[in-house]
Amino acid sequence: MARPMKWRKVCCLPDSSKFGPLDLKADENQRVHMTIDEYETIRLIDLEDFTQEECAAKMNVARTTVQGIYISARKKLAQSLVDGKVLFIEGGNYRLCDEPPNQCGHGCRRNGRGRNFADNSKAGK
Repeated sequence: MARPMKWRKVCCLPDSSKFGPLDLKADENQRVHMTIDEYETIRLIDLEDFTQEECAAKMNVARTTVQGIYISARKKLAQSLVDGKVLFIEGGNYRLCDEPPNQCGHGCRRNGRGRNFADNSKAGK
């Protein structure tokens, strides 16, 4: 019997969930789908300069899980950039952080650093 999937803790949803060439229709052949938890690993590791271990602790998963998520996310970013495909960020196995914004810690976009995200209703889609 397979082990149940562990929910990945995500600080906030992306401000925009669609990126790509402005002159391209987003038909199924020209799309790349990135999950919210893949987005979170890119944000924490590449933007906030977390190590994979720190990212794993923040997301409440194992470091090896973060490593796999991160590799998948980077491949999708490269595919979008190199092949000129539209990147959609949606879905995945995640839960939004429910800690008070001032207690969430470094790297949290809700604690006064960076942008605030108003729509928390999409968690766990």
